[in-house]
Amino acid sequence: MNDNKTWSGRFNEPVSELVKTYTASIDFDQRLAQHDIQGSLAHAQMLCEAGVLSSDDLAAIERGMADILDEIASGKMTWSQDLEDVHMNVERRLTEKIGDAGKRLHTGRSRNDQVATDIRLWLRDMVDVILRLLRGFQAALLDLAQAHTATVMPGFTHLQVAQPVSFAHHLLAYVEMFGRDHERFADCRKRINRLPLGAAALAGTTFPIKRERVAELLQFDQVCQNSLDAVSDRDFAIEFTAAASLLMVHLSRLSEELILWMSPRFAFIDIADRFCTGSSIMPQKKNPDVPELVRGKSGRVVGHLIALITLMKSQPLAYNKDNQEDKEPLFDTVDTVIDTLRIYTDMIGGITVKPENMRAAVLQGFATATDLADYLVKKGVPFRDSHEIVARAVRHAENENCDLADLSLAVLQDFSPLIEQDIYAVLTPEGSLQQRDHTGGTAPAQAQYQIERWRKIIA
Repeated sequence: MNDNKTWSGRFNEPVSELVKTYTASIDFDQRLAQHDIQGSLAHAQMLCEAGVLSSDDLAAIERGMADILDEIASGKMTWSQDLEDVHMNVERRLTEKIGDAGKRLHTGRSRNDQVATDIRLWLRDMVDVILRLLRGFQAALLDLAQAHTATVMPGFTHLQVAQPVSFAHHLLAYVEMFGRDHERFADCRKRINRLPLGAAALAGTTFPIKRERVAELLQFDQVCQNSLDAVSDRDFAIEFTAAASLLMVHLSRLSEELILWMSPRFAFIDIADRFCTGSSIMPQKKNPDVPELVRGKSGRVVGHLIALITLMKSQPLAYNKDNQEDKEPLFDTVDTVIDTLRIYTDMIGGITVKPENMRAAVLQGFATATDLADYLVKKGVPFRDSHEIVARAVRHAENENCDLADLSLAVLQDFSPLIEQDIYAVLTPEGSLQQRDHTGGTAPAQAQYQIERWRKIIA
């Protein structure tokens, strides 16, 4: 029979064209080609050192792979769906170039351990890109925060004005979130960086391979210790996508705030025109499309996490064809995260802050009521009594349509004779910030300390 597959000798009839189309992965896994070649070259070098391949075969393989890399880079590589995947396309092209030496390359391995190695090599590189982008994004947030350590804005709970905070302090909350994201990706990388190659199809190989040597050549920290687990494990992909999902949730939360803050109802910030679009019918509109899309894309990445978990939940050991479905959600997760971090870092640098609107919003919700309660406690009033006194003062100010700071001293003393003239320094938003001068507090000095601390961390 005339079939182009390397395993066709077992079959009495060729695979149908429909099945070829349905089962082929070359349309999306060709992006692994450079990492496939990287792994193959290390495998070939190890086989040569073990005496399984001749030095002439190794030289031919290295020469042929260099040519194929050039073809891929120049767009001249022809990818065939008949050959199913990136591995067989590369191997067939290598054999066309160097003959039997290309056929010997697959000695001591299987596509099962080969693809697991390729994905780990590729994902390791992508994690390194994401780690660098995260640090750049944090730096952009720090630059914005640096200019606003004393800029007052309302802090919210239940989306109701709660207490004054600085805009820098608010941004630094996200710096902390993205710092944890960085930790998660860095930790995830440790489990990605384990070598499955040498597990072969599922049981290892009879050839005298040195897996630790391949790990050394490919800069893996260690080798996978069980051949069955090595070829079937996709925990690392799920773990990566879980970390990516949390990152996208954090970006979505920030997006929601930017969208609200840009609304005329808040008018806290403006986003540069290059990140916004207009309306086809309403000429006045300026829509924050980038943060809206980021908010939407977070669901896309979380969906990929669920897809990968569902993919693995019922698979028996060892490798199954199901695992071909791991690549598209993983690829799209990486692309989405990288594209989002790049555009978000640029967008943060294009934000204009409106401090006067932020401060005006603080004055609309009795944000310094807790400061008045704390003032009375420091005068010896039990906190629960202080809470009740201030609640009555707030109700009075609300009836008078004014802020607590607008009430006269005589009026305030009607609620407690312990209140003195110094209360007015406490009741200003700026005074409220200054009083919270402790680790994690919103005082300008603390914001400055945290900015400097983070600059040292990300340097």
